[in-house]
Amino acid sequence: MESTRQKRVAKLIQKELGDIFLKESKTLFEGKMITVTQVRMSSDLSLARVYLSIFPGVTKDDFNRLINDQKKKIRYELSRRIHNQLRAMPELAFFLDDSLDYIEHIEKLLK
Repeated sequence: MESTRQKRVAKLIQKELGDIFLKESKTLFEGKMITVTQVRMSSDLSLARVYLSIFPGVTKDDFNRLINDQKKKIRYELSRRIHNQLRAMPELAFFLDDSLDYIEHIEKLLK
């Protein structure tokens, strides 16, 4: 069960990361469209699990290369934007959100 504070911080990080990805996608991510689908915070607010959806689709290896190459820049830009609202910047862990692929797979099976 997430606390109110965890939910507020998660929404703040999701909003700011979405804005960063929108403005910086051409230079940082080879023009791919990246959407932040969900952010989950640890109970001590030290870790943010960020789930991303990328269009056009990429493999897990490409995703890891794409995100991990830019992880420091993303964290720096995020900390620059939210440093007044948080005491300590949480560590960011990025995951590929495959829920849309899963839904598409289920729909194919049902047909």
